[in-house]
Amino acid sequence: MNQILPPALEDELGDVLEKALRLSDLSPEALAACTGVPLARISDAIDYRSDLTCAELQKLAGPLALNDVGLCALGSGAYPKPEIGALPFCVWPLRMPHGIGVANAYLVGECGSSRAILFDTGAGIDALAAVWPASVRALDAVFLTHVEPEHAGGLCEVVARFGAPVAFIPPGATAGCGGPIPDGETRSFGPLDVTAFFTPGHAAAHHCYLVTRRGSPGGAGLLVSGDLVFAGSVGGAYFCRDKLRASLRRMLTAVPPATVIAPGHGPLTTVANELRYNPFSP
Repeated sequence: MNQILPPALEDELGDVLEKALRLSDLSPEALAACTGVPLARISDAIDYRSDLTCAELQKLAGPLALNDVGLCALGSGAYPKPEIGALPFCVWPLRMPHGIGVANAYLVGECGSSRAILFDTGAGIDALAAVWPASVRALDAVFLTHVEPEHAGGLCEVVARFGAPVAFIPPGATAGCGGPIPDGETRSFGPLDVTAFFTPGHAAAHHCYLVTRRGSPGGAGLLVSGDLVFAGSVGGAYFCRDKLRASLRRMLTAVPPATVIAPGHGPLTTVANELRYNPFSP
C-alpha cells in the first residue's frame, strides 16, 4: 500500500455524543438527569468545549449504549489508530477537501498495473483529478457506496474520462449512470473480487464493499465502508437509526478482524480496532 499521511479522525467527542443522543432518542436534559453529570458539562462537550473526565464519560456511556473504553480514549484525545498491515493489492486513498474535513475515495488495483477499481468519486472530476495518481490511467469499474454530493460527484464524467466499462450503485439509488449491484453479489476483476453488502442507515441506499484477492491465503481484505463506520465513530443516522445499528453490527461481525476499513471520512482503521474501541461498537 502506498504511504499516505493519515488525516485526523472524522468526529470529535462532541460529534459522537450528539450522534449517540440521536440514536438513543435521549435529550441532553434527560441524559443529565439519569447520569448525574451536570447538563452544563454535557452541553459543553457537545459544543467542543469538553473536559469531561473518564469517570463522567463512563456514566454517560451506559444510557447512550456506547463502548466506554473507546469513549474515554476519544475524550482524552488518545483514540487508538492501528497499524495498517500489508494488503495483497495496492490502495490509493484519494483525500479531497470537504468542509473543514476531507472526503475519501479509493483506488484499488494490482500493484504495478495501470488499471484500477474506483470506489466513490468525491465531489466531482476536478477534485478527483487533483489527487489522482499518475500511474493509474484506466478504470475497470466504479462503485459508489451511496449518492451524496461529496461521494458521488461527476460519476458519469469519471466513467467517460477513464473508460470504465461498468459503474455500480446501491439498489434504490439514482446517479445518472450506473446500475444496481444487489446485496451479496460479487464482481471479479482479474484476481480481485468485490462483494457488495447492503448497509442502510446513514442513507436508504448504501453499500459497503469488501475487496479480496483470490489465491492469497490469509491475505487481509479491504472494506470500503462509505459513511457507515469511521475510525472512532459512525455516520449520521439520517435514514434510520435502527438500520444503521443493524448494518454496523452486520459488517463488523461479517468480515475477519484483520480486515482494513477504508471509510468515507477520516483515516484507515481495522475491524479489530473498531470492534474493541469504537464507541458505537456492537
